[in-house]
Formats: sequence, C-alpha cells, structure tokens
Amino acid sequence: RFHPEVTLADDIALAMLMTLKNSLAGLPYGGAKGAVRVDPKKLSARELEELSRGYARAIAPLIGDVVDIPAPDVGTNAQIMAWMTDEYSKIKGHNTPGVFTSKPPELWGNPVREYATGLGVAVTTREMAKRLWGEIEGKTVAVQGMGNVGRWTAYWIGKLGGRVVAVSDINGVAYKKDGLDTSLIAENKSLSGPSLVEMFVSKNGAEYIKNPDAIFSIDVDVLIPAAIENVIRGDNVGLVKARLVVEGANGPTTPEAERELYKRGVVVVPDILANAGGVVMSYLEWVENLQWYFWDEEETRKRLEAIMVNNVAKVYHRWQKEKEWTMRDAAIVTALERIYKAMKTRGWI
Repeated sequence: RFHPEVTLADDIALAMLMTLKNSLAGLPYGGAKGAVRVDPKKLSARELEELSRGYARAIAPLIGDVVDIPAPDVGTNAQIMAWMTDEYSKIKGHNTPGVFTSKPPELWGNPVREYATGLGVAVTTREMAKRLWGEIEGKTVAVQGMGNVGRWTAYWIGKLGGRVVAVSDINGVAYKKDGLDTSLIAENKSLSGPSLVEMFVSKNGAEYIKNPDAIFSIDVDVLIPAAIENVIRGDNVGLVKARLVVEGANGPTTPEAERELYKRGVVVVPDILANAGGVVMSYLEWVENLQWYFWDEEETRKRLEAIMVNNVAKVYHRWQKEKEWTMRDAAIVTALERIYKAMKTRGWI
C-alpha cells in the first residue's frame, strides 16, 4: 500500500483481515500487509519506479515465492509489481515471478487479475440470489463506486444475468430503470469512474442524479457498496431498500448499520467472503508461476469461480445452522476455526 496516511496500526488490522480472507477461501497462505507512507500521485514516473525498486530491495530478505508473496493494494498496481519483480529477480540472479502477483501478462501475470475482484463479487451475488430468490436473472442491482472493483462487478453482474439499474461515483449517480448497458464498461476500459457514469448518461440514456448518496435509496433487490469503508452508517441505513447487500469494498458497513439491516431482514454478505476474488486470483497466478505452466483466460475464470462458489456455499450453510448469527459471524468463525485447527495440529496451542 502506497498511501500518505498509512499507519502501523492500519497494517496490523489489514494483515489480520488478509489472514481471515485467505483462511476462509481455503488458500495455503497466512496473511500480511506492507506499506509505504507516501502519496504516489505526487511522484513522477521515475520517482515511483525508484521507490518501488527501493522497497523491493528493502524487503527482499523477508519475501520469496515460498515465503511471503506481496500483491497490489491501494496506490499500487501491475506496473509497480513489475518493477518490484524485476528488482527482486536481479538480486536473486534469475527470474522469480512467483514472489509477486498481479503482474502484467508480459511478466507471467494473468489477464483475469484485472477484473478478478469484481468477478468474484458478481459470482457471490449470483450465488446468494439463487439462495434468496432462486435465480439472479432480472434482479435489480445498484453498484456504489466505479473504481476497479465496482466497474467490473457491474460488468459481470450484467454478464451473469442481473440487471444493473444504477451506478455511482463521488459526483453522482447514473440511473436507468430498464437497466444499464454494462457491456460499455469493457468497451471503455480507459475511462475513470466519473467518466463511466457520464458515459452511461450520454451513451445509454441514463438519468443523472447529482447526489452520490442517492445510490443507497434506489429501490433495488441488491446493493453493492464497492468504493470505500463506512459508507452505510447509522445515519443513512434507513435509506437502504435492498434486501441483499454484498460488500465489494472492505468494511463498507458499520456494525451499527449492519445490526439495523438484519433487524429489517436484510442480508449482508461480508467483505472477507464477497471480495476475495482478488486474492484467489493471486493464488492462481502464484501456482502458475511456481510450475511455469499457464492456463488460458477462460480456464482461469472457471477455477476462480469454482473457489468462490464453494466459499459462498460453505459460509451460507454455516450461517443457516446458527440462526442468531449474521453471515459475517459465520464467515469469521469459519475462518478462525481453520486457523485454530492448523495451529493445534502443529502443536502451537
């Protein structure tokens, strides 16, 4: 994470979340987080490269393709992973692509990684829609946030049969009752979030609502907060009309708001389950790199989808057994149990 306000406390909390997310997904990973306190937007391309290579040199003794495998987070991307991979490989004297994931395809990355998190959120939404309504076809969806996660969530929801009727960014909402043409997202990959919202208005005939918070009050079956944390709070939870909330972002629902939603019969699918597609894809890329054998894009998607489907089923069944629990309770307990059993088997506890 390259961010001007990062703290050690943030890193510790994020490392714990990654531990739970990896455990829940059944991946052979622990969990960690690293960061540099910097605003990458204020750096030139050369300065950003120097920072990335310097960071790789600094942590080189602590990482390795069977030790600790970093991937991008806030403020970092595939290009930064490429610089770090190159720097670490120079230190080792040979190519070691498995030490970093989410690399460009030219450096043994996988093209699915670009949209993996959004695809995972969409698959999770489909699986939950099947359990609540029997299918996702025709169910209305609103996606808050048009960054990488939000845009690809909207795209894949459309591909899987859902009807995305509203998307938002920090400036406003694009709304169309009959459904937005989400295929436009793949055709306009270079557009930023605000530009995507404007595109739906100009090319798709959507209505523009200037207030971005209006996304929460739109009458839809599914609401997907996919931007930042704490957007559904005690002061605005009353606006939510959706019966299903799927957390595409990390921590978008406060505990107070979640309690209120469950009182009203609204199901909240927690972030450690719903947005795990990114780390699942990192795992798949790592496996490819270790064996120098690569799947094509379709095969990779199938493998990612299979893991997400299994995860949803596992948490859902656990939740159904414990009537007083939320889905978040079921997910966290399931993850912690796997960690506990592994530690106990090793003789640590």
